Amino acid sequence: MASLMQPKAGEVFFLDTNIFVYALLASEPLKKQRALQLMELALASHLGCTSYQVIQEFANVATRKFAQRCTADECKQFIDAAMQPINRVGSSPELLHSALDLQLDTRYSFYDSLVLAAALQAGADVLYTEDLQHNQLVGGTLRIVNPFLLVANEAESGLVA
Repeated sequence: MASLMQPKAGEVFFLDTNIFVYALLASEPLKKQRALQLMELALASHLGCTSYQVIQEFANVATRKFAQRCTADECKQFIDAAMQPINRVGSSPELLHSALDLQLDTRYSFYDSLVLAAALQAGADVLYTEDLQHNQLVGGTLRIVNPFLLVANEAESGLVA
């Protein structure tokens, strides 16, 4: 479990939108626990990061798609406390160009490629997400890790209630 959950000492890691979404979802308690661990590690270690795009995606999901939607004030409070302190990548023409190049190389959607480009720009060694191919290496340096794989494996094997 530690290899999926914990980056190696000194590794910079990038958190995708789904990490923040699961941190607020009571309906997925195991995923929520893993997401909260990653967020706490990101804030405490100063090695975790995210991007402005991820913050925008989170705000859209939290205020429009949750079964119990966040109010604008609740969303602002969460973003200010958990996301802005680790926001390292804003929008830029260079980020856009890099995402378009990555889209050609990886065949991922533009928005997924934008997340990859942001993680690379931030100097991340690991991208935590459940949306892309687990263990894939992108750009020769960025490893994609699905921190929720063990949750699915534990549930299937009956290790969790």
